[in-house]
Amino acid sequence: MARKLQNLRNIGIIAHIDAGKTTVTERMLFLSGSKHRVGKVDSGTTTTDDDAEEQDRGITIYAACVTFDWKDVHINLLDTPGHVDFTAEVERSLRVLDGAVVVFSSREGVEAQSETVWRQADRYKVPRIAFINKLDREGADFRRVLGEMKDRLNASPVPIQMPVGLGPSHVDDPFRGIVDLIKMRYSTFEDEGKKINEGPIPEELLDDAQLAREEMLESLYTLSDEMTELTLSDEEIPNELIRKVLRQGTLERIIQPVVCGSALHGIGVQGVLDSVKHYLPSPLDRPPVVGTNPKKDKISEQRSPDPKEPFSALVFKILPAKTGDLYWVRIYSGELKSNSRIYCSGQDKKENVAQLWQINASKKDRDGQLETIGTGEIVGLIGPRFAVTGDTLCDQKTPILLEKIEFPETVIEMAIEPDSTAERDKLSGVLELLKRQDPTFKAQENKDTGQTLISGMGELHLEVIKNRLLRDFNLKVKVHKPRVSYRETVSKSVEVTGECHRLVSGQQMFAKVKIRMEPDSKSEAGVAIRSLLPIDAMPPEMVQIVKDEIKARGEGGGAIGSFPLSKMKVTLLDAETTEESTSMAFSIATGEAFEAALIKAEPIMLEPVMKLTVTTPEDYYGEFVGDLAQRRAQIVSTDTRASFTSIVANAPLAELLNYSNVMRSLSQGRAGSSMEPLGYQEAPNEVRDQFMM
Repeated sequence: MARKLQNLRNIGIIAHIDAGKTTVTERMLFLSGSKHRVGKVDSGTTTTDDDAEEQDRGITIYAACVTFDWKDVHINLLDTPGHVDFTAEVERSLRVLDGAVVVFSSREGVEAQSETVWRQADRYKVPRIAFINKLDREGADFRRVLGEMKDRLNASPVPIQMPVGLGPSHVDDPFRGIVDLIKMRYSTFEDEGKKINEGPIPEELLDDAQLAREEMLESLYTLSDEMTELTLSDEEIPNELIRKVLRQGTLERIIQPVVCGSALHGIGVQGVLDSVKHYLPSPLDRPPVVGTNPKKDKISEQRSPDPKEPFSALVFKILPAKTGDLYWVRIYSGELKSNSRIYCSGQDKKENVAQLWQINASKKDRDGQLETIGTGEIVGLIGPRFAVTGDTLCDQKTPILLEKIEFPETVIEMAIEPDSTAERDKLSGVLELLKRQDPTFKAQENKDTGQTLISGMGELHLEVIKNRLLRDFNLKVKVHKPRVSYRETVSKSVEVTGECHRLVSGQQMFAKVKIRMEPDSKSEAGVAIRSLLPIDAMPPEMVQIVKDEIKARGEGGGAIGSFPLSKMKVTLLDAETTEESTSMAFSIATGEAFEAALIKAEPIMLEPVMKLTVTTPEDYYGEFVGDLAQRRAQIVSTDTRASFTSIVANAPLAELLNYSNVMRSLSQGRAGSSMEPLGYQEAPNEVRDQFMM
């Protein structure tokens, strides 16, 4: 199945939770003719939220892919979650997408997760357009959202539409239509958006529309000398030139075209689809992907979006299934056929591709089995066995290894205990399946207690995992309360020498190792290890023995509560060898030095800190400020929007467990909140004392 690359769009819908992403997706499917009825989030009938947990909660948890045609372009669209606990779904989606539609609620504006997904899009250099949604809601403010985009996101929004009216029908000037600032036409909408009544701009709106158009054009003059010259000579600027400049600025990520509407009522979604067609990139507009050759000392390689180039693709999601895991891949170059053999460069394994499938939501499209798939496409594969999320699939004769997808560290964990040996074996298999599906989910069994510790990105993440274990897999397990994932580090730099003088089985062993242990803010996870030994100081294999022992000791945990070590570095400074030096001797000497240094460097405990954003009616502002003070929170900022106040605070995760229930109690269910990991900070003595061994 080969398409014209210039007519292909791989896009994502990204936003804060409840901004309307899934509703926008539903409207796109409806307006494109892919669906004959619009699904509702509240009733659990949307195409992309097809998981039982998503339907129960009314939120998106898993990224889902849908494909449809709009006019002469084919669109592969990924609907992504808006809750911070599932931000990894956004991360891996943006890694493979060419463009994005960022949805903002016109009432809430730029929210916490809006900032997170915007930073993620920046990191992957994804061009984007913006859709300001919910203009029919009480408190809607189009201009305020534009200002927040500039101030909080450092964005350069360029409105190409102007809303007519704001708010619901009972206000004096309700939202009722849209002015297209390029064509200078006024549109109203009927029949859930399928019928558009387009005509001239009413006289009472003409001055505002002219002013808004001038503001749009002024944003584009610096991008086009031709536009500037036409303006200076007082000539009319053709619409085709305006769109050309908008596209150029969008592809270069200098500007973000902004459209508006109400997805719930089908108003303005056509403008989003047209903007996807006109301004977001095709695979041809994106630079070649860059990687290394795993067979030739990691020499740099690149692949252009060309079907004649060697095949290359990236696995960005895996859906485990008893009938065969479905691997979601983005094809960057070449073509792929069913019943073919490819190479997984990340695992150094050959893989079979038995079947190719068009993806529909989180499933295979029943009528979508394919024989061939071309460059630029997003497709599902059945057949691979060894590849994991982030692995590269490529041609065996011309291998390439693309950059993997980096995921954040987990911050919260929960213990589960199987009821029987049979349940333990079943649990082990289920957890492996879940880990293949979700790279941010971790599970490790404690052989001594029989408990299994599972860890994730937040309370909701673990709650969803727990429900799947109990409901979807019918496991009989005891589930304990979530607990925080603490870390340990050291507070000062020390140098320690470890020695081994032992007689083992009649053989004298000797080794001496000197190390420096110190704090290192750059090393977020684990222990950074380096060697300052001269090349001829000791055999390379012995140096590796020392490094392996340091790594093993670092993974063993710290001295306070055996929590994982982080933000620290160990440097091998000196070593002494004789004929009696063995690998065991160096392991013993290194272990002795590490443990002694760990105590001498005065270990400290670190606790995860969250950025908490609370949006509450003004009447409850005081209650929230007082409650946050009791939770060791530092209030960073407050911002009043209409009758609501937004409070941004940094607070320890341990103080925010079950916060959603507390928030509802404080505000009679009228407040909302979101959290995202901010990092780790030193825990106070009262927290540390609870874990002293």
